[in-house]
Amino acid sequence: MSDRIREKLTILADAAKYDVSCSSSGGNRKNTNKGIGDSSSSGICHTYTEDGRCVSLLKILLTNHCIYDCAFCVSRKSNDVKRAAFTVDEVVELTMSFYRRNYIEGLFLSSGIFKNADFTMERLTRIVKKLRIEERFNGYIHLKTIPGASEELLTEAGLYADRMSINLEMPTESGLKLLAPDKSHDDVKKPLGFIQNTITQYKEEKKTGLIKSIPKFVPAGQSTQMVIGATPESDMEIMYSAAQYYNNFNLKRVYYSGYIPISYDTRMPIIGSQPPLLRENRLYQTDWLMRFYGFNVQELLNPKNPHLDTDIDPKLSWALRNMEHFPIDINTADYKMIMRIPGIGVRSAQKIVQARKFGKLRSHQLQKIGVAYNRAKHFIRCADSTYLINEPDALHIKNIILAESTSKYLKTPQNQLSLF
Repeated sequence: MSDRIREKLTILADAAKYDVSCSSSGGNRKNTNKGIGDSSSSGICHTYTEDGRCVSLLKILLTNHCIYDCAFCVSRKSNDVKRAAFTVDEVVELTMSFYRRNYIEGLFLSSGIFKNADFTMERLTRIVKKLRIEERFNGYIHLKTIPGASEELLTEAGLYADRMSINLEMPTESGLKLLAPDKSHDDVKKPLGFIQNTITQYKEEKKTGLIKSIPKFVPAGQSTQMVIGATPESDMEIMYSAAQYYNNFNLKRVYYSGYIPISYDTRMPIIGSQPPLLRENRLYQTDWLMRFYGFNVQELLNPKNPHLDTDIDPKLSWALRNMEHFPIDINTADYKMIMRIPGIGVRSAQKIVQARKFGKLRSHQLQKIGVAYNRAKHFIRCADSTYLINEPDALHIKNIILAESTSKYLKTPQNQLSLF
């Protein structure tokens, strides 16, 4: 690798680190005609598929030149940073070279916008097209959609990328206008809607069976990203926005990126050097409950409870606010209600439903199944329950759980040492 390419790689890989929507879940592109790579094979690091496999991606920008001046973005045009841009051939050569060395299993490619949207999107499309056709690369490709690009370019890009994503940037339109007045959420909704409609169209054509061969179009779906903490939205506003985009555009993921201070701006909040990681974590937990546990966003966040608790997770918080549903009989309750019990995850709930077909479940059996019994015991009844509260008190239960969690943390050897 030449010094010039190495310098570009250093600049553009560093600039790409702020985009957290780097996923590889859902890809099923197979290796055909003795091509190179396979998006469904396992890798070595960086990102994870839905089934837990670790997959490495080359994560870079095509360029960090940008015509926009978004206050929260390191690549904004007014920021005094070193600029660089890859050519189409350089990105293709880097990807293939890294893959052959077993460094990566795929590519995550984004870009600042230089000249205009179509100019940038056309180059991104040329890269993925060249990888697929000329290099016969069948590894995973996650491509950023450029707001304002033509539908023709989006259609062509979707035929070669596994997943496409476009950043919402801020959770609300008012927040976006504050920090990026030249941008609009409508610029995001239009390509999201077009790609989703095209995905549906290709699937319908495949179902009819009238056309012998239907090409894949964005087989791993779409995702988006919000910056959290740069604008004053409540947790409720953030998650209501996420729920809207999940429902309207059938997104695979919404990513929440804690705001990282890049430079001083009077419009930006003054926080420490670290992003708000605890809040980011709580938002991801809420998102998980919505996608996999059957919770409606209004149950978790509403005008009476617009903010997530910092000391307990959102599932426990919901349970403590709704103690009229508890305790639940683990041997008779339906699957959906079992999923709502703190300390019981999706797999544990499935095992419980299967195991109780052979007899009533007792506490030791729940622990073997994988239930976090010390937490769940406050909300359930099983065949040998001895821990029963006639009139459950939410605050009392919360204090018990927090005390047990703190005690368990302090008992670990590394934390005992840290106390001294």
